[in-house]
Amino acid sequence: MTIARHPLRRRFGRLTAAVAGLSAAALALSGCLTAQIPVEGEGQSGTVLGAEPVLDGVPDELLPFYDQQLEWTPCGGDFQCSTVTAPLDWEHPEAGEIELAVIRQTALSGRAQGSLLTNPGGPGGSGVSFIRENIAWSIGDALQESYDVIGWDPRGVGASTAVRCFDADEMDAYLYDIPQGERGSAEWEAELEERAEAFANACAENSDGLLEFITTEQSSRDLDLLRAVLGETELDYLGFSYGTFLGATYAENFPDRVGRLVLDGAIDPSTSGEEVGVTQAVGFENALRTYMEACVAGDTGAACPFAGSAEDAMNDLSALLASVDARPLPYDDGRELGADALMTAIITALYNEANWMYLTEALAGALEGDPSTAFFLADFYNGRENGEYQDNSTEAFNAYNCMDYPEDPEEAVEETERRIAEEAPTIAPYWSGASACEYWPYPPTGERGEISASGAAPILVVGTTGDPATPYAWAEALAAQLESGVLLTYEGEGHTAYNGASDCINDAVEAFLVDGTVPEDGLVCS
Repeated sequence: MTIARHPLRRRFGRLTAAVAGLSAAALALSGCLTAQIPVEGEGQSGTVLGAEPVLDGVPDELLPFYDQQLEWTPCGGDFQCSTVTAPLDWEHPEAGEIELAVIRQTALSGRAQGSLLTNPGGPGGSGVSFIRENIAWSIGDALQESYDVIGWDPRGVGASTAVRCFDADEMDAYLYDIPQGERGSAEWEAELEERAEAFANACAENSDGLLEFITTEQSSRDLDLLRAVLGETELDYLGFSYGTFLGATYAENFPDRVGRLVLDGAIDPSTSGEEVGVTQAVGFENALRTYMEACVAGDTGAACPFAGSAEDAMNDLSALLASVDARPLPYDDGRELGADALMTAIITALYNEANWMYLTEALAGALEGDPSTAFFLADFYNGRENGEYQDNSTEAFNAYNCMDYPEDPEEAVEETERRIAEEAPTIAPYWSGASACEYWPYPPTGERGEISASGAAPILVVGTTGDPATPYAWAEALAAQLESGVLLTYEGEGHTAYNGASDCINDAVEAFLVDGTVPEDGLVCS
C-alpha cells in the first residue's frame, strides 16, 4: 500500500520501490511485445504498431477498449510511448473514458519473450517516470534482456487522466506551513482540519468527476486491459510496495490470467487503515533505532552528530524534534523547517540504507540551524523541485487511500494512538494528521480482506526483515493468504529487496520471471 504524510487519519507512509535510494539524485543535487511486432508497421515519426490485442473471453460491451492496437512513438532515449483508452468506470463502460500513459523499453536482446509490466508503488507513483528515470536501478539486466519492460501511469496519476487539487503555492502551504498554537491544541487541530477540508474540496473541484473511480479495484481492471492490448494471454508483472496490492488484486480478479507475478515489499490486504498506521509507525521507529546504532558507531558515511548509546541518540533526536517544533528553522526560500517536515525527511531517508549518510547530514545540519539537507529529503518525498511539484503523487496518494480504505471505528483510532505512543515514542508526536478523507466527496468503496487468488499460477512474494514501510509480517501474511503464494525473504534493511545488494534475491526473482523457476517456499537470503 504504501503510506506517511497527511492522508488517512494516520501518517501513512507512501509505499514505493526504494530502487537506489536517493544516492544518484542527491549526488546530482550536490556536487509480450515480442519480435512479433512487424517492422513494416512503422509509420510517420517512427511510429510502430503494437501486437494484435488478445480478445478471448472479452464481453461485447468491452470490445471497443480491448480491441485497441497500440501505436508506439519514440519518446527519448531507448523508450517508446503510447496511450491506452480505458473506461472511466468498468462497471458502466458507457459512462466515459480515461487515458493511460504507457512507456516501454524493448528487450535489449532484440528478442522479447513477452511484456513485463511494472508498478513502483505509491499509490500515486508514476510508472512512466519509474521506467524512464530508474530502469537501470530497478530492473536487472537479465529482465531487460528478456522482456519488453512496460511502465504506465495508473488512472489518476501523472500523464494519465489525473487527479488535480492544489497549485504549487497551495501545496507548499498544505505540506509545509506550521499551524498556529501549540501542537495538539484546539487552535492547532482546527487549522489542520481546515487544510484537510480545503484539500478535499480542491480535489473535487479540479478533478472533473474522476475521484469516485480512483480505486485499486478499477486500476486492476486497467491492468488487464494493458495485458490484452500488449498481445499477452497472461500477465507477467513486477510490483513493488503498493504495487503488490495492485498485483494481488489483479490475481484475485483474474486468476486464470496470472503468468509470473512478483510482489516485492508486500502489503497485507486484510490490514485495516488503523493497523497499517501502527505497523508503519513501529517499523520506522525500529528502522530509526537501527540507523542510530550505525550512526553512533560511525557507520553511516558521515560524522554522527550524536554521542553515547543508540538510546542516548534517540533521546537527543526527540529533543531536536521538540526544539524545531517550538522554534522552526528558517530556510532561504521563505519556508520554515518544523518537526513535521523534519520527520518527513527522516522517514524518506529510512527507506533505503544507502540514504543514511544524507540523514546524518540532515540531522547534523538541523542541530546547527541549517535545514537545507532536511528540506532536500522532504522535498524529494513530496516530489518538489525548485519550488514546483514534478508530479501529482500527493493528490493521487490521497485519492486512492480515501477510496480504498473503509473508515475505522473511533475506538480503533483511540487504540491506534495508544499503541503508537507506546511502541513508537520518538515518532508518535509527529505521526498523526488531519485526514482529507473525512471530507472526501465520495464514500470509500474498498474492503479490507484476505486475497487467495484461487487457481492462480505460483505468485512470488518478497519480504525484507528490516523493511520499515511494508513490514516483513505483511509479506508473510500475503504469501500465506495466496493459494499459490511462495515466500522469499531478504534478511536486511530497507524497503523492497529486488535488484539490491542480495545476489540470492536477484537470482531467484530473475530465474522465476525469465525461466519460470519457482524458488523453494521459505527461501531466506542475506
